[in-house]
Amino acid sequence: MQNSCDILITNASGVVIPKVGIVQTNIMIEDGKIKALRKSIDNIQASRKINANRKYILPGAIDPHVHYGVYTPIEEAAQTESRYAAVGGVTTMIRMLRLRESYKNVKKHLEASKCAHHIDYSIHASILSSDQVKDIAILRKEFGINSFKIYMNLGEDLNHIFVDQEPGTHRMKESEVNMTDELASSIIEEASMVHSPILIHAEDPTICSQLIHKARKEKKELGTNSTMLKIWSDCRPPSAEVYSISKAAGYGRKFGSNIYFVHIGSTAAIDAILAEKEKGKSNLYIETCPHYLTHTTDYDNLAGKVVPPIRSKSDTQTMWSALRNGIIDTIGTDHVANRISMKMDDGDMWSVLAGFPGIATMLPILLSKGVNEGRIGMETISEVTSYNAARIFGMYPKKGTIQEGSDADLVIVDLDLEQRITSEILQSYSDYTIYDGWKAQGWPVLTMVRGEIIMQDGHVNSNTLGHGEFVARPVNVSIS
Repeated sequence: MQNSCDILITNASGVVIPKVGIVQTNIMIEDGKIKALRKSIDNIQASRKINANRKYILPGAIDPHVHYGVYTPIEEAAQTESRYAAVGGVTTMIRMLRLRESYKNVKKHLEASKCAHHIDYSIHASILSSDQVKDIAILRKEFGINSFKIYMNLGEDLNHIFVDQEPGTHRMKESEVNMTDELASSIIEEASMVHSPILIHAEDPTICSQLIHKARKEKKELGTNSTMLKIWSDCRPPSAEVYSISKAAGYGRKFGSNIYFVHIGSTAAIDAILAEKEKGKSNLYIETCPHYLTHTTDYDNLAGKVVPPIRSKSDTQTMWSALRNGIIDTIGTDHVANRISMKMDDGDMWSVLAGFPGIATMLPILLSKGVNEGRIGMETISEVTSYNAARIFGMYPKKGTIQEGSDADLVIVDLDLEQRITSEILQSYSDYTIYDGWKAQGWPVLTMVRGEIIMQDGHVNSNTLGHGEFVARPVNVSIS
């Protein structure tokens, strides 16, 4: 029946539809999908009605850059991190999967992930060796995994990386990766044959290694924490990003690729990508992270160690400007599901692990520091946290928008709600946040995935565990 539905959401201050604007409408949902958008609710019969109470409704956030399954096995990590994501209004997250062995073993991870997520999820496969290049076609055709990551920062003596744990085990696994020019080129060539997006961690290991050795020789680890983070930034400078960006973009032009640069946080990196875009012959996309919008090397806590490093105040201003002007395509959190004891080790700057949690604070930070402080509008948030990622990674229009036929992935946000950020309210496996103690004004108050309410008023419904589904993504994705 045209005038009946399972769920009717009414009384929103505005429904934010990417590339359309803020619309005054009501949302009809049936069988987990958007049935219709109606300005009038006269004669509509609904099994359940939700009053948005004059708050805004956004398309559910998509976090395209999440690490989980490294410090705990995926069947445990999926439960804690999808709960954490739901608190922050994220309805789909994409896991950065890293395997040491053949990706034919991805079946184990997919099986272990079933019934373990509150929200929907997908996978980027990190290609770490020449043998795994042969797996790219299998991943696309058999498993619907259609995006591939290259760690151009791994080489020289900076070649150690933690890979994902075997499901059912609690053993952290380390691997050595040497990303040669030949290997990077072969990955990009293979993935580009059917226009698969290629994610690039752009840092040159030779430049970084030399500077790290020099700093350690000069015993620069002495000093305050804030000095340490400045030293860390100097050891992995923007010039290392620029060099790697140029190299990857060159391969992209050769093969007509879709290159997606992850965690970009420096002015020099932005400028380098814009310069490469002007050369044409490929599609280049830019992802930044919330911490590059909010933190600088003045942050006095080694919990903020990350790669690429947080940068200067001038760089954060560049990131906001690029976000406001449509230069940045997506926000990914580079979320790492670790604990502070794991990260800090013995507290020495060089041994402290890089990375920290962040998926649940993405929307609150953008709403608080972005919308409420006048830097960006709600339309921009809908694009950089949902629409663009869905387009780039082959999930649109199933995900990434609010329109008839799309999944009913929605988040209701209260721009007036102010809360102090703590690890307790975020409900992750991680027991810390770099935003600890910050007051954020603007929070998700309801998270819905395919018509199911996962989180309401900060409480995640434990009965929704297992509702999250794997999102297979097709070959020959159009992302123009």
